[in-house]
Amino acid sequence: MHEIITLQFGQQANYIGTHYWNIQESYFTYPGQAESPVNHDVSFRAGIGANGEDTYTPRTLIYDLKGAFGTLRRENALYELQRQEGQSQAQRGGWSGVTVPLQLPPIAPSSYQQALDQGVQPPQLTAETVRYWSDYNHLFYHPRSVVQLNEYELNSSLMPFERWSSGEDLFSSLDREHDLLDRDLRPFLEECDQLQGLQVLTGIDDAWGGFAARYLERIADDLGKGCRWVFGLSEGKRTARERQMLQLVNTAQSLHTINSCASMHLPLTSLPSSLPSYASINADSRWHTSAVQAALVESVTLPMRLGQAQSGSSTFAALETTLNNDGNRRIAETGLTVEAPVDSEGAMQLNDARMDMNFFPSMTVGSSARSAISRSHVFSVASIMRGNYDDEEHPAGDALNGDIRFAESSRRTESRTEVLFPMLSSYPRVFRFAEHPDKLSIKCLVSTTSAVASRIGLVQSAVREIIGLEDRETLCDSLASIAEEYEEGFSDVESYDED
Repeated sequence: MHEIITLQFGQQANYIGTHYWNIQESYFTYPGQAESPVNHDVSFRAGIGANGEDTYTPRTLIYDLKGAFGTLRRENALYELQRQEGQSQAQRGGWSGVTVPLQLPPIAPSSYQQALDQGVQPPQLTAETVRYWSDYNHLFYHPRSVVQLNEYELNSSLMPFERWSSGEDLFSSLDREHDLLDRDLRPFLEECDQLQGLQVLTGIDDAWGGFAARYLERIADDLGKGCRWVFGLSEGKRTARERQMLQLVNTAQSLHTINSCASMHLPLTSLPSSLPSYASINADSRWHTSAVQAALVESVTLPMRLGQAQSGSSTFAALETTLNNDGNRRIAETGLTVEAPVDSEGAMQLNDARMDMNFFPSMTVGSSARSAISRSHVFSVASIMRGNYDDEEHPAGDALNGDIRFAESSRRTESRTEVLFPMLSSYPRVFRFAEHPDKLSIKCLVSTTSAVASRIGLVQSAVREIIGLEDRETLCDSLASIAEEYEEGFSDVESYDED
Protein backbone atom coordinates (compact mmCIF):
# COMPACT_ATOMS: atom_id res chain seq x y z
CA MET A 1 0.00 0.00 0.00
CA HIS A 2 3.05 2.29 0.40
CA GLU A 3 1.74 4.19 3.42
CA ILE A 4 3.10 7.56 4.55
CA ILE A 5 3.07 8.71 8.18
CA THR A 6 3.28 12.46 8.79
CA LEU A 7 4.91 13.96 11.90
CA GLN A 8 4.11 17.59 12.73
CA PHE A 9 6.18 19.47 15.30
CA GLY A 10 5.19 22.99 16.36
CA GLN A 11 3.05 25.94 15.33
CA GLN A 12 4.23 26.58 11.77
CA ALA A 13 4.25 22.85 11.04
CA ASN A 14 0.67 22.50 12.24
CA TYR A 15 -0.52 25.52 10.26
CA ILE A 16 0.99 23.85 7.19
CA GLY A 17 -0.39 20.46 8.22
CA THR A 18 -3.92 21.84 8.53
CA HIS A 19 -3.78 23.19 4.96
CA TYR A 20 -2.25 19.89 3.84
CA TRP A 21 -4.95 17.68 5.38
CA ASN A 22 -7.78 19.94 4.19
CA ILE A 23 -6.44 19.47 0.67
CA GLN A 24 -6.24 15.69 1.12
CA GLU A 25 -9.88 15.66 2.19
CA SER A 26 -10.85 17.59 -0.95
CA TYR A 27 -9.56 14.72 -3.14
CA PHE A 28 -12.19 12.31 -1.81
CA THR A 29 -14.89 11.43 -4.31
CA TYR A 30 -18.38 10.12 -3.73
CA PRO A 31 -20.80 7.77 -5.53
CA GLY A 32 -21.56 9.05 -9.01
CA GLN A 33 -18.21 10.88 -9.30
CA ALA A 34 -15.11 9.77 -11.17
CA GLU A 35 -12.64 7.84 -9.03
CA SER A 36 -10.02 10.03 -7.40
CA PRO A 37 -6.49 9.70 -8.82
CA VAL A 38 -5.16 9.95 -5.25
CA ASN A 39 -4.82 6.71 -3.29
CA HIS A 40 -6.27 7.75 0.06
CA ASP A 41 -5.03 4.63 1.85
CA VAL A 42 -1.50 6.03 1.59
CA SER A 43 -2.25 8.90 3.99
CA PHE A 44 -5.43 7.80 5.79
CA ARG A 45 -6.15 4.91 8.14
CA ALA A 46 -9.37 2.98 8.65
CA GLY A 47 -10.86 2.58 12.11
CA ILE A 48 -14.06 2.10 14.08
CA GLY A 49 -15.79 5.09 15.65
CA ALA A 50 -17.73 5.38 18.90
CA ASN A 51 -21.00 4.38 17.21
CA GLY A 52 -19.45 1.33 15.53
CA GLU A 53 -19.26 2.93 12.10
CA ASP A 54 -16.15 2.93 9.94
CA THR A 55 -13.90 5.98 10.25
CA TYR A 56 -11.10 7.31 8.08
CA THR A 57 -8.53 9.53 9.76
CA PRO A 58 -5.08 10.89 8.81
CA ARG A 59 -1.93 8.89 9.52
CA THR A 60 -0.38 11.74 11.47
CA LEU A 61 1.06 12.76 14.83
CA ILE A 62 0.46 16.38 15.82
CA TYR A 63 2.79 17.74 18.52
CA ASP A 64 2.34 21.23 19.94
CA LEU A 65 2.54 23.16 23.19
CA LYS A 66 -0.10 23.83 25.78
CA GLY A 67 -2.48 26.50 24.50
CA ALA A 68 -1.62 25.93 20.83
CA PHE A 69 -4.52 23.68 19.81
CA GLY A 70 -7.35 26.20 20.04
CA THR A 71 -10.67 24.39 19.83
CA LEU A 72 -9.16 21.06 18.71
CA ARG A 73 -9.57 18.30 21.29
CA ARG A 74 -8.33 14.72 21.50
CA GLU A 75 -11.94 13.58 21.90
CA ASN A 76 -14.21 14.46 19.00
CA ALA A 77 -17.52 13.46 17.45
CA LEU A 78 -16.00 10.22 16.09
CA TYR A 79 -14.38 8.96 19.29
CA GLU A 80 -15.75 10.84 22.32
CA LEU A 81 -18.35 8.25 23.37
CA GLN A 82 -15.90 5.41 22.89
CA ARG A 83 -13.36 7.03 25.20
CA GLN A 84 -15.89 8.05 27.86
CA GLU A 85 -17.74 4.73 28.02
CA GLY A 86 -14.84 2.39 27.30
CA GLN A 87 -12.42 3.61 29.95
CA SER A 88 -12.19 1.66 33.15
CA GLN A 89 -11.63 3.28 36.52
CA ALA A 90 -7.97 2.20 36.38
CA GLN A 91 -7.56 3.87 33.00
CA ARG A 92 -8.99 7.07 34.45
CA GLY A 93 -6.27 6.99 37.09
CA GLY A 94 -7.63 4.58 39.72
CA TRP A 95 -9.00 7.40 41.89
CA SER A 96 -12.36 6.61 43.52
CA GLY A 97 -12.67 9.70 45.70
CA VAL A 98 -14.28 13.05 45.04
CA THR A 99 -12.67 15.08 42.27
CA VAL A 100 -12.81 18.86 41.87
CA PRO A 101 -12.02 19.76 38.26
CA LEU A 102 -10.23 23.03 37.61
CA GLN A 103 -10.99 24.18 34.10
CA LEU A 104 -10.16 27.33 32.18
CA PRO A 105 -12.95 28.98 30.20
CA PRO A 106 -13.32 27.10 26.90
CA ILE A 107 -12.16 28.74 23.68
CA ALA A 108 -15.13 29.66 21.52
CA PRO A 109 -15.09 28.02 18.10
CA SER A 110 -14.54 30.33 15.15
CA SER A 111 -17.52 31.30 13.01
CA TYR A 112 -15.89 29.27 10.23
CA GLN A 113 -15.88 26.13 12.40
CA GLN A 114 -19.45 26.75 13.51
CA ALA A 115 -20.56 26.98 9.89
CA LEU A 116 -18.79 23.71 9.05
CA ASP A 117 -20.49 21.98 12.00
CA GLN A 118 -23.88 23.26 10.85
CA GLY A 119 -23.29 22.27 7.23
CA VAL A 120 -23.75 25.79 5.86
CA GLN A 121 -21.56 27.98 3.69
CA PRO A 122 -18.70 29.20 5.91
CA PRO A 123 -17.78 32.90 6.06
CA GLN A 124 -14.60 34.12 4.41
CA LEU A 125 -11.57 33.80 6.66
CA THR A 126 -9.12 36.64 7.18
CA ALA A 127 -5.70 36.91 8.81
CA GLU A 128 -7.42 38.64 11.74
CA THR A 129 -10.07 35.96 12.30
CA VAL A 130 -7.66 32.99 12.24
CA ARG A 131 -6.43 32.70 15.83
CA TYR A 132 -5.20 29.07 15.80
CA TRP A 133 -4.49 26.50 13.13
CA SER A 134 -7.58 24.59 14.30
CA ASP A 135 -9.78 27.54 13.27
CA TYR A 136 -9.77 26.38 9.64
CA ASN A 137 -9.43 22.63 10.15
CA HIS A 138 -11.86 20.44 8.16
CA LEU A 139 -11.10 16.96 9.54
CA PHE A 140 -11.49 14.76 12.59
CA TYR A 141 -8.24 13.23 13.86
CA HIS A 142 -7.81 10.03 15.81
CA PRO A 143 -7.25 10.80 19.53
CA ARG A 144 -3.79 9.20 19.30
CA SER A 145 -2.81 11.81 16.70
CA VAL A 146 -3.12 14.77 19.09
CA VAL A 147 -0.16 15.11 21.48
CA GLN A 148 -0.08 18.19 23.72
CA LEU A 149 3.20 18.91 25.51
CA ASN A 150 2.22 20.55 28.77
CA GLU A 151 5.75 21.35 29.94
CA TYR A 152 5.77 24.55 27.86
CA GLU A 153 3.02 27.03 27.04
CA LEU A 154 2.57 28.78 23.70
CA ASN A 155 4.06 32.31 23.60
CA SER A 156 5.20 32.14 27.22
CA SER A 157 7.57 34.96 28.21
CA LEU A 158 8.69 33.12 31.36
CA MET A 159 9.66 29.86 29.63
CA PRO A 160 9.95 30.55 25.89
CA PHE A 161 10.38 27.49 23.70
CA GLU A 162 13.13 29.04 21.59
CA ARG A 163 16.48 27.38 22.22
CA TRP A 164 17.47 24.18 20.43
CA SER A 165 18.65 22.67 23.71
CA SER A 166 15.19 23.23 25.26
CA GLY A 167 13.61 20.97 22.64
CA GLU A 168 16.40 18.43 23.00
CA ASP A 169 15.95 18.31 26.79
CA LEU A 170 12.16 18.10 26.53
CA PHE A 171 12.32 15.12 24.20
CA SER A 172 14.86 13.35 26.43
CA SER A 173 12.74 13.78 29.57
CA LEU A 174 9.50 12.70 27.88
CA ASP A 175 11.16 9.74 26.17
CA ARG A 176 12.61 8.50 29.47
CA GLU A 177 9.19 8.70 31.09
CA HIS A 178 6.96 7.41 28.28
CA ASP A 179 9.11 5.98 25.41
CA LEU A 180 7.55 8.28 22.83
CA LEU A 181 8.08 5.93 19.91
CA ASP A 182 6.25 3.09 21.63
CA ARG A 183 3.50 5.32 22.96
CA ASP A 184 2.89 7.54 19.93
CA LEU A 185 4.48 6.30 16.70
CA ARG A 186 4.46 2.51 16.95
CA PRO A 187 0.64 2.11 16.82
CA PHE A 188 0.65 3.88 13.46
CA LEU A 189 3.62 1.86 12.20
CA GLU A 190 1.93 -1.41 13.11
CA GLU A 191 -1.07 -0.49 10.96
CA CYS A 192 1.06 -0.17 7.81
CA ASP A 193 1.38 -3.04 5.36
CA GLN A 194 4.31 -1.54 3.46
CA LEU A 195 5.56 1.76 4.86
CA GLN A 196 6.78 4.06 2.11
CA GLY A 197 8.27 6.61 4.45
CA LEU A 198 7.88 9.34 7.04
CA GLN A 199 7.39 12.99 6.17
CA VAL A 200 8.28 15.40 8.95
CA LEU A 201 7.22 19.03 9.26
CA THR A 202 9.26 20.82 11.93
CA GLY A 203 10.82 24.11 12.83
CA ILE A 204 14.63 24.04 12.64
CA ASP A 205 15.44 27.55 13.89
CA ASP A 206 13.76 27.17 17.30
CA ALA A 207 13.42 24.54 20.03
CA TRP A 208 11.37 22.27 17.77
CA GLY A 209 14.57 21.60 15.84
CA GLY A 210 16.11 20.00 18.92
CA PHE A 211 12.95 18.02 19.68
CA ALA A 212 12.59 16.72 16.10
CA ALA A 213 16.32 15.94 15.74
CA ARG A 214 16.32 13.69 18.81
CA TYR A 215 13.03 12.14 17.74
CA LEU A 216 14.56 11.28 14.34
CA GLU A 217 17.66 9.86 16.00
CA ARG A 218 15.45 7.51 18.04
CA ILE A 219 13.60 6.48 14.88
CA ALA A 220 16.90 5.76 13.10
CA ASP A 221 18.18 3.72 16.05
CA ASP A 222 14.93 1.78 16.33
CA LEU A 223 13.95 1.29 12.68
CA GLY A 224 17.25 1.48 10.83
CA LYS A 225 17.28 2.81 7.28
CA GLY A 226 14.20 4.17 5.56
CA CYS A 227 12.80 7.16 3.68
CA ARG A 228 12.46 10.11 6.06
CA TRP A 229 11.80 13.44 4.39
CA VAL A 230 12.16 16.46 6.66
CA PHE A 231 10.66 19.81 5.70
CA GLY A 232 12.70 22.10 7.95
CA LEU A 233 10.85 25.36 8.61
CA SER A 234 12.54 28.71 9.24
CA GLU A 235 11.18 32.16 9.97
CA GLY A 236 11.59 34.38 6.94
CA LYS A 237 10.73 37.85 8.19
CA ARG A 238 13.24 40.28 9.66
CA THR A 239 13.66 40.17 13.43
CA ALA A 240 15.98 41.71 16.02
CA ARG A 241 19.64 40.83 15.52
CA GLU A 242 19.85 38.93 18.82
CA ARG A 243 16.95 36.72 17.80
CA GLN A 244 18.48 36.23 14.33
CA MET A 245 21.70 35.00 15.92
CA LEU A 246 19.80 32.55 18.14
CA GLN A 247 17.85 31.27 15.13
CA LEU A 248 21.07 30.81 13.16
CA VAL A 249 22.70 28.75 15.93
CA ASN A 250 19.52 26.67 16.21
CA THR A 251 19.57 26.12 12.43
CA ALA A 252 23.22 25.07 12.48
CA GLN A 253 22.55 22.50 15.20
CA SER A 254 19.52 21.20 13.28
CA LEU A 255 21.49 20.84 10.04
CA HIS A 256 24.25 19.01 11.88
CA THR A 257 21.97 16.53 13.68
CA ILE A 258 19.18 15.99 11.16
CA ASN A 259 21.61 15.35 8.30
CA SER A 260 22.65 12.00 9.77
CA CYS A 261 19.14 10.62 10.38
CA ALA A 262 16.98 12.06 7.56
CA SER A 263 17.14 10.66 4.03
CA MET A 264 16.22 14.09 2.58
CA HIS A 265 16.06 17.51 4.24
CA LEU A 266 14.26 20.33 2.44
CA PRO A 267 14.71 23.62 4.38
CA LEU A 268 11.78 26.01 3.78
CA THR A 269 11.64 29.68 4.70
CA SER A 270 8.26 31.11 5.65
CA LEU A 271 8.82 34.02 3.27
CA PRO A 272 10.75 33.59 -0.01
CA SER A 273 13.33 36.32 -0.63
CA SER A 274 11.44 37.52 -3.72
CA LEU A 275 7.78 37.18 -4.63
CA PRO A 276 6.10 37.29 -8.05
CA SER A 277 3.43 39.89 -8.75
CA TYR A 278 0.63 37.34 -8.35
CA ALA A 279 1.65 36.44 -4.76
CA SER A 280 0.43 38.56 -1.85
CA ILE A 281 1.56 37.29 1.56
CA ASN A 282 1.03 38.82 4.98
CA ALA A 283 4.38 38.03 6.62
CA ASP A 284 2.84 38.40 10.10
CA SER A 285 0.15 35.77 9.47
CA ARG A 286 1.04 32.09 9.91
CA TRP A 287 -2.18 31.30 8.03
CA HIS A 288 -0.70 33.11 5.00
CA THR A 289 2.92 31.98 5.15
CA SER A 290 1.98 28.36 5.86
CA ALA A 291 -0.39 28.35 2.88
CA VAL A 292 2.45 29.03 0.44
CA GLN A 293 4.67 26.44 2.12
CA ALA A 294 1.79 23.95 2.06
CA ALA A 295 1.37 24.45 -1.70
CA LEU A 296 4.98 23.37 -2.14
CA VAL A 297 4.94 20.48 0.37
CA GLU A 298 1.67 19.11 -0.98
CA SER A 299 2.85 19.37 -4.60
CA VAL A 300 6.29 17.83 -3.98
CA THR A 301 4.73 14.83 -2.24
CA LEU A 302 1.69 14.43 -4.53
CA PRO A 303 3.38 11.81 -6.78
CA MET A 304 3.86 9.60 -3.70
CA ARG A 305 0.09 9.58 -3.03
CA LEU A 306 -1.16 9.00 -6.58
CA GLY A 307 -2.49 5.57 -7.49
CA GLN A 308 0.24 3.41 -8.97
CA ALA A 309 -1.56 3.31 -12.34
CA GLN A 310 -1.75 7.11 -12.46
CA SER A 311 0.52 9.18 -14.66
CA GLY A 312 3.18 10.92 -12.60
CA SER A 313 3.09 8.55 -9.64
CA SER A 314 6.36 7.96 -7.83
CA THR A 315 7.80 7.08 -4.41
CA PHE A 316 10.10 8.72 -1.91
CA ALA A 317 12.72 6.09 -2.67
CA ALA A 318 12.58 6.76 -6.42
CA LEU A 319 13.09 10.50 -5.96
CA GLU A 320 15.92 9.90 -3.51
CA THR A 321 17.70 7.78 -6.11
CA THR A 322 17.84 10.88 -8.30
CA LEU A 323 18.43 13.50 -5.65
CA ASN A 324 20.72 12.40 -2.87
CA ASN A 325 23.72 10.78 -4.61
CA ASP A 326 23.52 7.51 -2.67
CA GLY A 327 22.75 9.30 0.56
CA ASN A 328 25.59 11.84 0.48
CA ARG A 329 23.58 14.91 -0.56
CA ARG A 330 20.56 14.95 1.71
CA ILE A 331 19.90 18.71 1.78
CA ALA A 332 18.01 20.10 -1.21
CA GLU A 333 16.57 23.44 -2.21
CA THR A 334 13.05 23.92 -3.52
CA GLY A 335 11.27 26.31 -5.86
CA LEU A 336 7.67 26.97 -6.87
CA THR A 337 5.79 28.61 -9.74
CA VAL A 338 1.99 29.00 -9.67
CA GLU A 339 -0.17 29.68 -12.73
CA ALA A 340 -3.81 29.83 -13.69
CA PRO A 341 -4.80 26.58 -15.43
CA VAL A 342 -5.37 26.42 -19.18
CA ASP A 343 -6.96 23.86 -21.50
CA SER A 344 -5.04 21.57 -23.83
CA GLU A 345 -5.16 24.10 -26.66
CA GLY A 346 -3.39 26.69 -24.57
CA ALA A 347 -0.83 24.47 -22.89
CA MET A 348 1.76 26.35 -20.88
CA GLN A 349 5.25 26.44 -22.26
CA LEU A 350 8.12 25.13 -20.15
CA ASN A 351 10.49 27.79 -21.38
CA ASP A 352 10.90 29.73 -18.15
CA ALA A 353 14.28 28.76 -16.70
CA ARG A 354 13.41 30.01 -13.20
CA MET A 355 11.03 29.21 -10.42
CA ASP A 356 9.14 32.27 -9.17
CA MET A 357 9.77 31.50 -5.50
CA ASN A 358 12.87 29.96 -3.92
CA PHE A 359 12.23 28.60 -0.42
CA PHE A 360 15.79 27.96 0.69
CA PRO A 361 16.41 30.08 3.82
CA SER A 362 18.95 32.91 3.59
CA MET A 363 20.79 31.56 6.68
CA THR A 364 22.66 34.79 7.37
CA VAL A 365 22.45 37.62 9.89
CA GLY A 366 22.11 41.32 9.28
CA SER A 367 22.40 43.26 6.03
CA SER A 368 23.54 40.24 3.99
CA ALA A 369 20.41 38.27 4.82
CA ARG A 370 19.08 38.61 1.28
CA SER A 371 22.35 37.95 -0.49
CA ALA A 372 21.92 35.61 -3.46
CA ILE A 373 24.12 32.84 -4.73
CA SER A 374 25.15 34.18 -8.10
CA ARG A 375 26.08 31.01 -9.94
CA SER A 376 25.13 27.40 -9.19
CA HIS A 377 25.95 23.99 -10.56
CA VAL A 378 23.09 21.47 -10.53
CA PHE A 379 23.89 17.94 -9.43
CA SER A 380 20.30 16.64 -9.57
CA VAL A 381 16.77 17.92 -10.02
CA ALA A 382 13.28 16.47 -9.64
CA SER A 383 10.45 18.42 -11.24
CA ILE A 384 6.76 18.02 -10.42
CA MET A 385 4.16 19.59 -12.72
CA ARG A 386 0.46 19.87 -12.00
CA GLY A 387 -1.56 20.91 -15.03
CA ASN A 388 -1.28 21.00 -18.79
CA TYR A 389 2.25 21.70 -19.99
CA ASP A 390 3.66 21.69 -23.49
CA ASP A 391 6.41 19.17 -24.29
CA GLU A 392 8.44 21.54 -26.45
CA GLU A 393 10.75 22.39 -23.58
CA HIS A 394 12.13 19.68 -21.28
CA PRO A 395 11.09 20.45 -17.68
CA ALA A 396 14.50 19.55 -16.31
CA GLY A 397 15.72 22.76 -17.90
CA ASP A 398 13.77 24.66 -15.27
CA ALA A 399 15.72 25.82 -12.26
CA LEU A 400 15.49 27.86 -9.12
CA ASN A 401 16.10 31.59 -9.04
CA GLY A 402 19.67 32.35 -10.03
CA ASP A 403 22.23 31.55 -12.71
CA ILE A 404 22.09 27.77 -13.16
CA ARG A 405 24.51 25.46 -14.95
CA PHE A 406 23.68 21.86 -15.85
CA ALA A 407 26.45 19.31 -16.29
CA GLU A 408 26.14 16.31 -18.57
CA SER A 409 26.14 14.18 -15.43
CA SER A 410 23.22 16.05 -13.81
CA ARG A 411 20.52 13.61 -12.72
CA ARG A 412 16.99 14.51 -13.74
CA THR A 413 13.53 13.12 -13.18
CA GLU A 414 10.03 14.45 -13.66
CA SER A 415 6.45 13.73 -12.57
CA ARG A 416 3.47 15.11 -14.46
CA THR A 417 -0.12 14.95 -13.34
CA GLU A 418 -3.37 16.65 -14.30
CA VAL A 419 -4.39 16.89 -10.62
CA LEU A 420 -4.58 20.64 -10.02
CA PHE A 421 -4.09 22.45 -6.71
CA PRO A 422 -7.51 23.22 -5.14
CA MET A 423 -8.30 26.67 -3.77
CA LEU A 424 -10.44 25.80 -0.75
CA SER A 425 -12.50 28.14 1.42
CA SER A 426 -9.93 27.54 4.19
CA TYR A 427 -7.05 28.65 1.96
CA PRO A 428 -6.12 32.35 1.89
CA ARG A 429 -6.07 34.15 -1.45
CA VAL A 430 -2.30 34.47 -1.48
CA PHE A 431 -2.22 33.68 -5.23
CA ARG A 432 -4.23 36.21 -7.19
CA PHE A 433 -5.13 35.91 -10.85
CA ALA A 434 -7.59 37.96 -12.89
CA GLU A 435 -9.99 35.08 -13.55
CA HIS A 436 -10.07 33.85 -9.89
CA PRO A 437 -9.73 30.12 -10.70
CA ASP A 438 -10.85 27.53 -8.14
CA LYS A 439 -7.85 25.36 -9.03
CA LEU A 440 -4.28 26.24 -9.97
CA SER A 441 -1.44 24.77 -12.00
CA ILE A 442 1.84 24.38 -10.16
CA LYS A 443 5.43 23.66 -11.15
CA CYS A 444 7.90 22.87 -8.40
CA LEU A 445 11.49 21.70 -8.28
CA VAL A 446 13.60 19.91 -5.73
CA SER A 447 17.30 20.16 -6.55
CA THR A 448 20.75 19.61 -5.11
CA THR A 449 23.07 22.38 -6.24
CA SER A 450 26.35 23.98 -5.29
CA ALA A 451 24.30 26.83 -3.79
CA VAL A 452 23.61 24.54 -0.83
CA ALA A 453 27.35 24.49 -0.06
CA SER A 454 27.45 28.29 -0.20
CA ARG A 455 24.50 28.59 2.17
CA ILE A 456 25.92 26.14 4.66
CA GLY A 457 29.28 27.90 4.41
CA LEU A 458 27.58 31.13 5.47
CA VAL A 459 26.09 29.36 8.49
CA GLN A 460 29.44 27.87 9.42
CA SER A 461 31.21 31.23 9.24
CA ALA A 462 28.55 32.98 11.28
CA VAL A 463 28.20 30.43 14.09
CA ARG A 464 31.99 30.15 14.47
CA GLU A 465 31.87 33.69 15.85
CA ILE A 466 28.81 33.07 18.03
CA ILE A 467 28.92 29.60 19.55
CA GLY A 468 31.00 28.62 22.56
CA LEU A 469 34.38 26.95 22.19
CA GLU A 470 33.15 23.65 23.62
CA ASP A 471 30.77 22.93 20.72
CA ARG A 472 32.39 25.03 18.01
CA GLU A 473 34.77 22.56 16.40
CA THR A 474 32.35 19.63 16.29
CA LEU A 475 29.55 21.73 14.82
CA CYS A 476 31.67 23.62 12.31
CA ASP A 477 33.52 20.50 11.16
CA SER A 478 30.20 18.77 10.60
CA LEU A 479 28.85 21.68 8.53
CA ALA A 480 32.06 21.75 6.50
CA SER A 481 31.72 18.04 5.74
CA ILE A 482 28.13 18.52 4.62
CA ALA A 483 29.10 21.42 2.35
CA GLU A 484 31.92 19.44 0.73
CA GLU A 485 29.41 17.03 -0.78
CA TYR A 486 28.05 19.93 -2.88
CA GLU A 487 31.44 21.08 -4.19
CA GLU A 488 32.61 17.87 -5.84
CA GLY A 489 33.41 18.37 -9.54
CA PHE A 490 32.30 22.00 -9.56
CA SER A 491 35.68 23.16 -10.90
CA ASP A 492 35.26 21.06 -14.05
CA VAL A 493 33.85 23.97 -16.04
CA GLU A 494 34.52 22.28 -19.39
CA SER A 495 31.85 19.64 -18.72
CA TYR A 496 28.97 22.11 -18.38
CA ASP A 497 26.40 22.86 -21.04
CA GLU A 498 24.44 25.98 -20.28
CA ASP A 499 20.66 25.84 -20.54
